[in-house]
Amino acid sequence: MKVPLLAGSRLQIVEVPDDANVLRAPPPAEALTDVGAAVQEALRFPLEGPSLEQLVSPGARVTIVVEPTALPVPTTLRDPRQEALAAVVAELERVGVPLERQTILVAGGLARRAGQEELEHLVLPELARRFSGRVDVHDAERPDLVELGVDGGVRLRVSPALVEADAVVVVSAAETMLHGGPAALLAAAGPEAIRAAGAPSLLETAASQGWRLALALERELSRRVPVIGVALTLNPPAVTGAFHGYPHDERSFELIAASPVRLLFRVTPGAIRSRLLSSIPRELTATAAFGGPPAVAHVEALLRGVEARSAELDGPVDVIVVGVPATTPYLPRERPNPVLCAYLALGLALRLWRDGFPLTEGGTVILLSPFDRRFPHPAQSPYRAFFNALRMLGTRAAHEPSAWADAERTAGADPRALQAYREGRSCHPLLPFADWAACLPMIERAGAVLVAGCRDALVARQFGFVPTRNLATALAMAHARSGGEARVGYIVAPPYFPIRVARN
Repeated sequence: MKVPLLAGSRLQIVEVPDDANVLRAPPPAEALTDVGAAVQEALRFPLEGPSLEQLVSPGARVTIVVEPTALPVPTTLRDPRQEALAAVVAELERVGVPLERQTILVAGGLARRAGQEELEHLVLPELARRFSGRVDVHDAERPDLVELGVDGGVRLRVSPALVEADAVVVVSAAETMLHGGPAALLAAAGPEAIRAAGAPSLLETAASQGWRLALALERELSRRVPVIGVALTLNPPAVTGAFHGYPHDERSFELIAASPVRLLFRVTPGAIRSRLLSSIPRELTATAAFGGPPAVAHVEALLRGVEARSAELDGPVDVIVVGVPATTPYLPRERPNPVLCAYLALGLALRLWRDGFPLTEGGTVILLSPFDRRFPHPAQSPYRAFFNALRMLGTRAAHEPSAWADAERTAGADPRALQAYREGRSCHPLLPFADWAACLPMIERAGAVLVAGCRDALVARQFGFVPTRNLATALAMAHARSGGEARVGYIVAPPYFPIRVARN
């Protein structure tokens, strides 16, 4: 089988043996024909607790919490969450809450605060033209965050828009345990709570500090304000047009491998390749909508999504190959720096497991990425500061959070970096530390991380990775580490998808 894998903006065709484990998203499930109607029904007949109409009085002030549509990767022009938000606004109007009494709170966590372009992508054009309420982009560093309590030594401070409202409605998609539902409320909290929200798996509650904090925040907020949520289950983004069926249909692999466009694509400059990849037509649809307390609705939607979107793996593999695209997991999409390349593969793709790690203890992870040392100013300046801090500490410090704890505290108090975040010019200075910390569970599990096609060996070694010239060399090293023929798995992505591992 010839499998297309992304390595930055380059497309690499890999010939794999018939017994290889090629993991890819399954075909999209049957989509909802009317997302708005499904959302309104979910709010009128929730899984648990009172309906929206019972919670909200006519003329009340209501805050609608939404997240930037950064997940799933890649982004599509039309998103079911746009229709869901419009349906919630219309339902609030129906129960007597006028537009001017509604506030849309964009909870982006530590990522760069949403600008005009990102805000326009959150709502349908019709709603944008007529909405007369307030739009509030969460600022994790604003001085008037409201204290709700403490959980496990972590302060729970949230946006005033949450506690000053008469009711809160969370509108999200159930992508992971840390994206959507109560985690959307956590994304409207202070930096200390968002930074502490880690987890070894994005699909399991066990040992998930982030899920525990999100539940605690929802519980504390519910004591002050009525809270209800609506959660969507999404299909993976599906490619349309000439390469329809990618990646779930093997015939699309053959089309891509045989296409003459691929040869022209190979000699095209990187910036143009990135634009061409982002222009590929895709469709994102929803399969279900659930209402109720945010945690309840989110879990139900997530379980439904994991069941429908998972790739099955009959036991852990010795080697796993992950293609890393030339994009970021946050909005606006940009060319990634080495930290974000690692996060896309180790902190996102390889944390989407359920029932067991997809990699054997001491196995090998191969990242297909050029690993270019790019830190565009000012958008990715905090990542450059993080990289420089690791370089000062030495290679061994990269995998020891205690070694860079002082650097993290210094970064979190940097007035210039904080000002750039508050003005929407860059991410929060703590985000690079959070992204790298998310990679550590997989790094600790793996015996080695190899970077195939690495252009900057010093950068790879700085993170404790092994640079290799190409995938063939990396696979030869991985087989040698396993003492013979290793069991290899290939993740064909994006889009990223859950991996369910059978327990032996």
